[in-house]
Amino acid sequence: MFRVVVGLVVVGLMVYSLADLSGSEEEDRGGLPTWLWVLIIVLLPVFGPITWIVTRRARRRGNGGRTARPGRGPRRPSGPVAPDDDPDFLWRLEQEKRRQERRGDGDGPASPGDGAR
Repeated sequence: MFRVVVGLVVVGLMVYSLADLSGSEEEDRGGLPTWLWVLIIVLLPVFGPITWIVTRRARRRGNGGRTARPGRGPRRPSGPVAPDDDPDFLWRLEQEKRRQERRGDGDGPASPGDGAR
């Protein structure tokens, strides 16, 4: 039973390291090409994945914990993605709605006295 658990931990480390490597950028790899990291992770079952994890974390820490690289934009948009997420847009929408209500030209149902049948 212990051997099975150890084997699963080793395979899990390898899978995690390979998945993390596939989403990494060139700066995260420490100057080594991707194919060489794959060989290190696969051929050195415990040492390889641990080396990758330590190297990647050290690179992230050296960058101040930021994921955006100098000279590149952020990975995610910094502002609202949709108009209904934007507080300024919602505020302007509410102001426009209030103006229309004050003028009396809202989009409500037509009243019987205005000629609409």
